[in-house]
Amino acid sequence: MAAQLDTLLPEACEHVWLMPPVPCAVSDVRHGVGAVLADWDVSPEIVEDSLLVVSELLTNAVIHALPPAVLRLSWVRGDGTRTLRVEVSDAGPALPAGQSGVGIDPDEHGRGEEIVHALATRHGIRVHPGGITRWADLVAK
Repeated sequence: MAAQLDTLLPEACEHVWLMPPVPCAVSDVRHGVGAVLADWDVSPEIVEDSLLVVSELLTNAVIHALPPAVLRLSWVRGDGTRTLRVEVSDAGPALPAGQSGVGIDPDEHGRGEEIVHALATRHGIRVHPGGITRWADLVAK
């Protein structure tokens, strides 16, 4: 399917996953993302980084946000570069600001934003009526 999409849209490809609201689903979606990136012939220089960004953004949505979580990947070819955009949308925070979830060890969580910042060329957050979208761009030369 991705190869057909790539032929139909020579400048861009897109794939969307609806994320089940359980932590073990992150691994399954990550494997699917790897297959899609291979189909799209995404530059090896950004594949591992993009899989880590996907994992961090999805895990954040599953643990801290209300469902549904939706992952959208876009592979866009531009002027000598290609950009992989990773977007994870959710229905907003599960808990009020300042409260942490029961059973969440602060020593084991909280570094995802730093990881995304280190790996992405650009990243950000969009707040919209349906919730929140966190996004990251990884650029290949």
